[in-house]
Parts: sequence; structure tokens; C-alpha cells
Amino acid sequence: MNTCKLYDILLQPISTEKSALMEAHSEYGFYVDVHSAKAEIKQAVERLFNVQVERVRTLSVKGKVKRSGRHMGVRKDRKKAYVRLLPGQIIEFDKV
Repeated sequence: MNTCKLYDILLQPISTEKSALMEAHSEYGFYVDVHSAKAEIKQAVERLFNVQVERVRTLSVKGKVKRSGRHMGVRKDRKKAYVRLLPGQIIEFDKV
């Protein structure tokens, strides 16, 4: 799998208070492609960051219906992946 395909799977890291607390336990959050599977996510993280993944948990977030004046719109659906690394490993986002 080439690098472009890996970046199509992992869209961006999640940067919230919850994810900052999870990083202390070697667990990182990513927004991923809606159609990606856990095995693809695991492979993408391992190849991009040179780490070993222990497990991957995913959840789908349905897009909200929003209103602007009298116009209705829908935000797009998203998928989150929480990746736990083997003990002693970290992801340094500065070097990527």
C-alpha cells in the first residue's frame, strides 16, 4: 500500500481534552475514512508512524441536521478510530 493510500485512510488526528488524556495510556484518536476497516486502519498507523498497534476501536458519528436561516443542511458523517499501541511506544506527530 503506497503512502497516498495511507493518508486517504487516516484523515487527521483528534485533538481534544479526552484524546490528550488518552495519549498518556498510549491510545491515540484519528478521524478516518468512513469506509475503512479496522485492519486497514491498523496497517496505516503501523506503516506511517513505525509503531505496533495492540487494538483498534472505531465508532461512526452520524452527521447532524443543521439550519441556517430557512435553509436546512446536513453535516457529513464521520468515523473515529481509537488506536492503542503496545506499551512503551508513542507517536510523535512533530516528525511526520
